[in-house]
Amino acid sequence: MFTRRDFLKTTAATGAVVATSGLAMPALAQKASIKLGYVSPQTGPLAAFGEADKFVIDSFLATTKGMGLNYEVVVKDSQSNPNRAAEVAKELIVNDEVHLVLVASTPETTNPVATTCEAEETPCISTVAPWQPWFIGQQGNPGDPASWKPFNYAYHFFWGLEDIIAVYTGMWAQIETNKQVGGLFPNDGDGNAWGDGKVGFPPVLKEKGYVLTDPGRYQNLTDDFSAQINAFKSGKCEIITGVVVPPDFTTFWNQAKQQGFTPKVASIGKALLFPQAVEALGKSGHNLSSEVWWTPSHPFKSSLTGQSSADVGAAFTKATNRPWTQPIGFAHALFELAVDVMKRAKDPTDADSVVEAIAATKLDTLVGPIAWDGKGLPPFAAKNIAKTPLVGGQWRLKDSGGYDLIIVENALAPNIPLGGKMEAIA
Repeated sequence: MFTRRDFLKTTAATGAVVATSGLAMPALAQKASIKLGYVSPQTGPLAAFGEADKFVIDSFLATTKGMGLNYEVVVKDSQSNPNRAAEVAKELIVNDEVHLVLVASTPETTNPVATTCEAEETPCISTVAPWQPWFIGQQGNPGDPASWKPFNYAYHFFWGLEDIIAVYTGMWAQIETNKQVGGLFPNDGDGNAWGDGKVGFPPVLKEKGYVLTDPGRYQNLTDDFSAQINAFKSGKCEIITGVVVPPDFTTFWNQAKQQGFTPKVASIGKALLFPQAVEALGKSGHNLSSEVWWTPSHPFKSSLTGQSSADVGAAFTKATNRPWTQPIGFAHALFELAVDVMKRAKDPTDADSVVEAIAATKLDTLVGPIAWDGKGLPPFAAKNIAKTPLVGGQWRLKDSGGYDLIIVENALAPNIPLGGKMEAIA
């Protein structure tokens, strides 16, 4: 493949591109702007993941300007569509000529962007997708581990399926159940990974003594979950889990209530991350549970601003009049990493120099320490993945209305404080 970088090298060799002056940090030294590309789902069914983007980017630009740094951010909306995500990534690289691409939120956005960056030899830092669907999902043959290869330009930080399974089963163990679990796994990157018989939930649940009822993959934005509800009733499922886009869980939960199905536990990825998604359920959102990647009570602070997690959460609410939301921390951390990487890169305008700096990262961020050092990872993923801490939380209806997210499981990250114990759904 003849990439944009190949073109630049060729034209440089023929004199069509003027060489830099040879300064160690040409872009910074000459006060030229460092151009960052940012892609996330700001519209469509995954739009809740992008709710904090404007707040984070506005804060970042104000902070770096105040530090005398010259950054530009080109923002693109994936529209919750993988094809659109790949298209805007190519625009950032070819038309906007960004020096580093940042991407967040679910494999439907992160994977096509990272794949495009890898093909175009453009540095990319990605987050907010479990590492297995991110890494394995981009392989030529996801079903053949022997063929999996690391990436040269794409790097990712987040937790993995092994972490969320540990968190969920840690929460479930606090409630007396029959260990019958119903699985809601859509036909998308996350759903196929979570429901995978080798790397997903099924083998681990079986090992831990749970019995999984999996009715099969369904299409996102389904309007009728009767088949799944009937399967869960037949399986006497007292626990429901899965990875569901917010509108689909609202549909499922309302239909389950109408059809007389109320499990003791519902631990759902994606849909239950956001206050507005739980609020949309009215009082029936009480005691629903989910993974928790960041909250204002997390004991971390920003390397860029020095703000604590509590400070950033409060600033978001003050600026938007909205409750804090989990993606704030990881969107903020992406820009922390960008500044740290560009500060250390010998030449921030050279892709290989930027990648070298990414690989050497060791930074304490708003979401915890980040280093691509292979810690806690299998060898095949050690180069490209940095793991972040994960805990479990439960939504509790407040007397005054609205919901609080209470941390009820922290075995994987005991430095993140508990706020209570797991309770059964009434």
